[in-house]
Amino acid sequence: MKKNGCNDKKIRYKSLYVDGIKYRTTFSRKYETRKYYSRPEKTKIYSFIPGTILKIDVSEGQCVNKGDSLFVLDAMKMENVIISPMEGVIKKVYMKVGERVSKGMLMMELGYS
Repeated sequence: MKKNGCNDKKIRYKSLYVDGIKYRTTFSRKYETRKYYSRPEKTKIYSFIPGTILKIDVSEGQCVNKGDSLFVLDAMKMENVIISPMEGVIKKVYMKVGERVSKGMLMMELGYS
């Protein structure tokens, strides 16, 4: 740890390995607290934009095919028809008609048939 001449703050260095070579560096707080990428789950349907649920075309326990309409989301004065990304069974519906949803909210869960 070295001291900075201006503020006399201690600088904490981290080790970073690139192609087998060790480097000493500092990372920003934003970098250290970042959310790590996780592969999206095909079985969970999240809202991609805030809006209002206009119509739900399926119910729990119903079998759906890839490309079937699941529900209609009204967002920014447009009706977005959400389709099934896979063949399966509707495991759980977490929304109701008329409900306002926020971005990233879990709306529906599919299960394998």
